[in-house]
Amino acid sequence: MTSINTSTNRLDIWIHAMRPRTLPLALACIIMGTGLAAADGAFSWTVALLSILTAILLQILSNLANDYGDSTHGADHIERKGPQRAVQSGQVTAAGMRRAIVIASLLTMISGVALLWVAFGREAFSFTLVFILVGAVAIGAAITYTAGKMPYGYAGLGDIAVLIFFGWVGVMGSYFVQTRQLDWTIVLPATACGLLAVAVLNVNNIRDLESDKMAGKKSIPVRIGLVGARRYHWALLILSVVLAVLFCLINSNSLWQYLFLLSVPLLVRNGMAISRAQDLPSLNPWLKQMSLAALVFVILFSIGQVAAAVI
Repeated sequence: MTSINTSTNRLDIWIHAMRPRTLPLALACIIMGTGLAAADGAFSWTVALLSILTAILLQILSNLANDYGDSTHGADHIERKGPQRAVQSGQVTAAGMRRAIVIASLLTMISGVALLWVAFGREAFSFTLVFILVGAVAIGAAITYTAGKMPYGYAGLGDIAVLIFFGWVGVMGSYFVQTRQLDWTIVLPATACGLLAVAVLNVNNIRDLESDKMAGKKSIPVRIGLVGARRYHWALLILSVVLAVLFCLINSNSLWQYLFLLSVPLLVRNGMAISRAQDLPSLNPWLKQMSLAALVFVILFSIGQVAAAVI
C-alpha cells in the first residue's frame, strides 16, 4: 500500500512539474492554424492530432526546462509568489529533471517527425527539411529560455520568443502542414494569438516581479515597472483584438467571422484585474483565467472562420 501511495505521489509531482494549466497555450495556436486551414477547405484529423501532440510535448519540455533553469539561476526561491517548483522544493533532483528534459526532447522529436511524415511524406521532402530546422530551433528555445549559461528569458527576450513560437510559428506552421500553402494575411491572426500568449507570460512576470528582481531576471515588468507592465498588458489585449478584426475585414465573408468578439469581456475582465491587483500573489487565479480566455478567443475565432466558409 505504501509503495502504491509513493508511486502516486511521484506521479503527482511530475504532473505538477509539467504544469498542465499552461497547456491551453500550446493548443491555442494549433487550433487557430487548423481552423484557418479548415475554412480554406483543407483538413486532416491525423495531421491535426499530431500537431496538437507535438505542441503539447514542446510545452511540457519548456515547462520542465523552466523549472530546472529557474532553480539553478535562483529565480525560484522562498520569495517567489507562484506555485512551488519541483527542483527548487527538492521534490525532484536536478539530475532527475535533466533526464526528464532529455526524454521530453526525444518524445517531441518523434512526434514532430511523425507529423511531418504524415503531412508531407516523401514527395515534399524540402518542406520536411524546413520544418525539421524550425522544430530544432523550437526545442532549443524551449530549453534555453531559463536553462543554460545564457538563458534569454533572463534578458527579457521571453516575450519575443512567445510571440514567435506561440504566434507565427504555431499558427502559420499548423496552417501550412494542412494546406501546403501560405496566405500571408494569416500573419494577422497569428500575431493576435501570439500576443495573447505574451499576455499570459506578462501576468506571470508581474506576479513574480519582486522575486525576478532579486534573481537578476530582466523580464519586461522588471524593466518597465509595475505601472508600465499594466499598460503593456492592456496594449497586448487590445492589439490582439484589433488584428483579428482587421483580418476579418480583409477577408470579409460573413458576420460569423466576428464570433470571437464574444470573448472580449473575458479579456477586459483580466485587464481590469491586473490593473487593480495590489497583492501580487493574488494574480495566480488570473494567470489561469488569461490562459483560458486566450483559448476561448481562439476557439471562437476558428469556429467563426469555418462557419463563414460553409454557411
